Amino acid sequence: LQYGIVLDAGSSHTAMFIYKWPADKENDTGVVSEHSMCDVEGPGISSYSSNPLAAGTSLEHCLNQALRDVPKEKHAGTPLYLGATAGMRLLNIADPQASDAVLRAVAATLKTYPFDFRGAKILSGEEEGVFGWVTANYLLENFIKRGWLGEWIHPQKKTLGAMDFGGASTQITFETRDTIENPRNEVMLKLYGQAYKVYTHSFLCYGRDQVLKRLLSKFLQAERYQETVSHPCWPMGYNKSLLLSTIYDSPCTEKERPSLALNTTVTLVGTGNGNLCTLHVSKLFDFTNCSFSHCSFDGVFQPKISGNFIAFSAFFYTVDFIQTVMGRPVHLPNNLKDAAETICATSWSELLLKAPKLEKRLPDYCAVSTFVYLLTTKGYSFNNHSFPNIAFQKKVGETSIGWALGYMLNLTNMIPAEKPSSHKSMLYNYWVLLILLFVVTTLTSLVTAICLLRHSKSSII
Repeated sequence: LQYGIVLDAGSSHTAMFIYKWPADKENDTGVVSEHSMCDVEGPGISSYSSNPLAAGTSLEHCLNQALRDVPKEKHAGTPLYLGATAGMRLLNIADPQASDAVLRAVAATLKTYPFDFRGAKILSGEEEGVFGWVTANYLLENFIKRGWLGEWIHPQKKTLGAMDFGGASTQITFETRDTIENPRNEVMLKLYGQAYKVYTHSFLCYGRDQVLKRLLSKFLQAERYQETVSHPCWPMGYNKSLLLSTIYDSPCTEKERPSLALNTTVTLVGTGNGNLCTLHVSKLFDFTNCSFSHCSFDGVFQPKISGNFIAFSAFFYTVDFIQTVMGRPVHLPNNLKDAAETICATSWSELLLKAPKLEKRLPDYCAVSTFVYLLTTKGYSFNNHSFPNIAFQKKVGETSIGWALGYMLNLTNMIPAEKPSSHKSMLYNYWVLLILLFVVTTLTSLVTAICLLRHSKSSII
């Protein structure tokens, strides 16, 4: 086996994925699988801007696990990558020097391990979207697969669209035949001899954590930064005091920063008002301005959605909560809308009874469910016909869906532009020979059985 390691340095946390594949199947498909993974304790690396060295130190526990999970004799030949996403993109906007310092500190730690370290970089939103799309379609064998004779075949299935919902950004990526009016949203890929025209867009500040911060800012604005402010998306019976600095520490909210001192404390009181929550969440989007034939929101071009989609990350966790904790189906847009309203109307004490282990995230399911409903229906234009084509999934088989696998496949050149030739482990001719032997043996057995049957009948007569 060969191994590869990717550290997914997200905005809210970092996860390490170790992949494995048979060494004699280079450029094969559907054979790279997740060997193991590790969640790094603590927040994302972007939160270490004032103490960059700690960003590197935070990764050591998982890297030590990698030393154990990857056989020692394979360490030197195991590629190691770190990709940072929207949290670091935001830090790079706010303080480029700080983001550089964090990346240098992280790289210094990674270099001390005996793996083949190949760099730590910040991914663009478009890269994050496209690599997530590659991961999902690779795992589902939508690009290419082995035929039963050992030959490569292109499945008749269409590729799946991919929707990712992280902590600081959300991405939508899908193959389209329509004209992509904004060239920044178009990516041309050649994989296994097939050309794919893909639409992709990443919405910075539309990840789960940043949406919640932006909402807090809207509520404070609406009530003129009083000491106590109502929060219609939080459940009745839940309240919390926050420093203004925790709300306005992001480029996503800094334009709304008040003149008050950032060490000022405000108390937010949950009122569980679903209608008012929906009104405020909808104000996070701009559905009015569009200079193209069609837009999703904020003036961003989007062609008409088509085909099946897979939605992962916080999309999956939100819908999974609705289905497993709230016991509600999510087949149609109205299911999602009704479920969000039900969550908003449920008191804090009732929610705690339903899911005590989720206490940290429980207050925000009303807002996040409402956001997912508005994003998919009013933003991306999924309707009663197309919404059922979305599969909310965390994994394909035992492998997590996300950009990390696609990123590694790309950087290790494991998906060739041209269609691969014959199977290394068993040549096509051997398959043909085996099948001919099987056919001959079967026919011989049948002829022998018929002769024996006739002989037994003549003996009885």
